Amino acid sequence: MNFDFTDDQEQLRDAVRKWVDKAYTFERRRGIEKIGGFSREAFTEIAELGLGGLYISEEDGGLGMGPVEGMVVMEELGRGIVLEPFAQTLIASALLSGYAPADVKAAWLPKIAAGEALVVLAYQERAARYDLNVCAAKASKIDVASDKYALTAIKSIVSAGDKADAFLVPAMLDGKLAMFLVERSGAGVATAGYGTQNGGRAAELRLTNTPAQLVTLEGLTALEHGVDIGIAAICAEAVGAMDKTVAITAEYMNTRKQFGVVISSFQALRHRMADVKMQLELARSMSYYAALKLNAPAAERRAAMARAKYQLGNSMRFVGQQAVQLHGGIGVTDEYIVSHYFKHLTQLEMTFGDTLHQLGEVSSRMQDTAGVFA
Repeated sequence: MNFDFTDDQEQLRDAVRKWVDKAYTFERRRGIEKIGGFSREAFTEIAELGLGGLYISEEDGGLGMGPVEGMVVMEELGRGIVLEPFAQTLIASALLSGYAPADVKAAWLPKIAAGEALVVLAYQERAARYDLNVCAAKASKIDVASDKYALTAIKSIVSAGDKADAFLVPAMLDGKLAMFLVERSGAGVATAGYGTQNGGRAAELRLTNTPAQLVTLEGLTALEHGVDIGIAAICAEAVGAMDKTVAITAEYMNTRKQFGVVISSFQALRHRMADVKMQLELARSMSYYAALKLNAPAAERRAAMARAKYQLGNSMRFVGQQAVQLHGGIGVTDEYIVSHYFKHLTQLEMTFGDTLHQLGEVSSRMQDTAGVFA
C-alpha cells in the first residue's frame, strides 16, 4: 500500500502551513482569545484558500476532494492550534452533500464553499453524554400539506454557536431521529455564547417552535456519519498539535541548561522524549487509518473511528503531560505557548467522545472472532 502523498496533497499542505505560520501567529491567536475565541476574518481567510469547499463537489462550487485532503488540512490547522472550527465546515458540507434535498444543497453548499456561511452541528444534550441515540429535541410538522417543520430543543457546547449562520440539528420526529437545518436568524432561536478551555468559543442553543428545513429522515445515520467525520478531523488536528508540541519541547531542551549542559544531554530525559515520539507516531498512524476508513461501510467506519479516537486520546494526554513536565514550571504559564497546546489537546481528547467512552465503543463492537483469530 502506498502511503506517499500526491503532489496536489503536498501543495495543499504547503499552502495551509504557510498561512498558519505567517497569518495565524501565536500573538494573533491570543488576540482572538481576548475577543471571544472566534474571528470571522480568520474564518474567511481559511475559506479564501479554497478550504471551505474541500468536501463539496465542483458542481456546487467546491473542490470535490476527500478524507485524505481533509486530514492534511486539519493537521496543519492543528499545528497552529487554530480556534476557528474548520472541522464543523467539513461535517456540514459532507452531511448536506450526502443527505440533503436538492433545494437545501443549492441554498447552502455554495455559501459554505465560499466561506459566506458557517454551519455547525448542534447535537449534544445534557442527558446524553456521548450517546447519539439520546435526544430530547422535538420536531413537528407545521403544515401537513408542506414540508415545513418547527423544532423545540436545547443543545449544548455548540461550536461557535452564537457566531454560526445555521445549525444542523437532530430531533425526534414521529418517534424517529431526523436531521434538520435551522438558520440562526430564525424565529425562536436563542444562543448564549461562552469561551472554552482552549480559548475557543461555544454556545448553548435554545430553539422554541423554530422554523426548520428537513435534511433527512435518516437522522441517526446522518448524525453517526457526521460525528465520524468530526472524529477523523480532530484526530488529524491532534496529530498536528502534538507534532508542534514535540518540536517546541525539543527546542527548549536543546537550549535549557542545568549543571552547565543542555538538558537534552540527560539520558533519562532523552528516554522520555523517545516515549513521547513513539506516542506521536502511534497517533499519526491511527489518524491515517481513520481517514482511510471514512468511506467504509457504516459498521466498519464506526469501529475504526472508535479505535482511532481511543489511541489518539491516550497519545494526546501523554504528549501534553510530558511536554509540560519536561518544561518545568514555565510549561503551565499562560504566557508560554506550550500550555496552550496542552489545553487544546486536553479539549480535543474530550470532543466527540472521550477516551473511556471510545474504549467502551471498541469493546462493544468486538466480534467473536476479534483479535488474533480474526
